[in-house]
Amino acid sequence: MAEEKKPQRIAKERKVERIREKMHSASSVILSDYRGLDVEKVSDLRKKLRGEGIEYEVIKNTLIRLAVKGERYEKGLLPYLKGPTAIAFGYEDPLRGVKILTNFSREHEALSVKVGIVEGKLIDRERIGELARLPSYEGLLSLVTLVIKYPLQGLMNVLKGNMRNLVFTLKNIGAVKEGGS
Repeated sequence: MAEEKKPQRIAKERKVERIREKMHSASSVILSDYRGLDVEKVSDLRKKLRGEGIEYEVIKNTLIRLAVKGERYEKGLLPYLKGPTAIAFGYEDPLRGVKILTNFSREHEALSVKVGIVEGKLIDRERIGELARLPSYEGLLSLVTLVIKYPLQGLMNVLKGNMRNLVFTLKNIGAVKEGGS
């Protein structure tokens, strides 16, 4: 019997290590309760997330507890490990998964976002909602570009105006000298 438990224990340890690695390499980890969603809706959610490079999988709470043991967010995460738990691992833009899950939960009340870890920081459901309302990464880059662009464009217009005035003044001086000679 001891021999039967050993392979099971090894498999469990591998699962825990895999979860821990995913949590460390992901820019966002969002825990949700999917209870009440039918298979079709869960498949639809998975498809949307997968399309954005986000993994979504159901994981036993005991495995999650073992995976976060000793992590700085362990105590804050443990109260949310009740009931069915699915985790979305986002590796690129940390807001993509937040936005998709939040929007999906608005459309399907059966999905409930529990808690998240974004860029290594534990965030509660309320903060996740705030993050979901932010523009995307590309949108934020566009805003930064505009903030930088407009003052520079204004400076260019001022400099062009001064150049135009200088050219106009030089033409007038030339015309006066030609007319005066």
